[in-house]
Amino acid sequence: MSEMKSAFITGAASGIGRATACLFAEKGWFVGLFDANEQLLRSLEAEIGTERCCSRLMDVTDPADVRRAVAFFSEMAGGRMDVLFNCAGILNMGHHHRIPLEAHQRIVDVNFSGILNCIHASMDLLRTRPGSRIINMSSASAVYGTPELAVYSATKCAVRGLTEALNIEFEPLGIIVCDVMAPYVRTPMITDSAVKASSVDRLGIRLQPEDVARVVWKAAHGKKVHWRVGLLLTGVMLLSWAAPFGKRSVMKLLAFSGKQEAYLEKHPHYRRGRISRKENHGNTEPG
Repeated sequence: MSEMKSAFITGAASGIGRATACLFAEKGWFVGLFDANEQLLRSLEAEIGTERCCSRLMDVTDPADVRRAVAFFSEMAGGRMDVLFNCAGILNMGHHHRIPLEAHQRIVDVNFSGILNCIHASMDLLRTRPGSRIINMSSASAVYGTPELAVYSATKCAVRGLTEALNIEFEPLGIIVCDVMAPYVRTPMITDSAVKASSVDRLGIRLQPEDVARVVWKAAHGKKVHWRVGLLLTGVMLLSWAAPFGKRSVMKLLAFSGKQEAYLEKHPHYRRGRISRKENHGNTEPG
């Protein structure tokens, strides 16, 4: 085990985190599995084998718990951390004003503050490994704010900015910082959601967790700042570069669905997404 490279993976119990842990273990790495779901963690640990992994419950929003998890991983991995993969994330889809404030705040705590906690706790280990990586899970929603998942999108925009800044700042320390951006992936976070954003129907779910895991593997060995998954996102990025002023229109097209059409039929004072000036009496429902 002393010769193994090692990866600390948050959100490892399912979805992208799980697929990444399995891939890295297959490639001969020692993987640390960290998540809030104990049952799924134990199942994954048994599948990979204790000689190639360790696991521990961890709450990314609790700095003290993250520090304890990093200390545990250091002991199990022989003081090595070659990759920190910040994969843990949560999502609430739906109209912004209908989602409780506490749920919005929880998204920020997990998706952004959780990354800050993990980076801070891991710095001493990462600095001892030349060419170590911090890989942050971002999203296609970091390209432009996405309706019906506004706060999630905002956290991923923040992750993108943090990644770009730390990629420069940590370069003298020998740490490469990058992110992985993907459109909708077939994970429980999307498929098990009771409410789905209109853009899910418009874009579809074209990627599997294993597709993203393969890109994470490339990111662990490459030097790009942003790693895109899938041809769809590549096309969106090219369109954004070629016609930056068209991004809002494209996002409106993706967000406007039959559900909104039905709403307009029931509320005639809305006119194709705009409120008639004569009939605007303070209604705050979206158009």
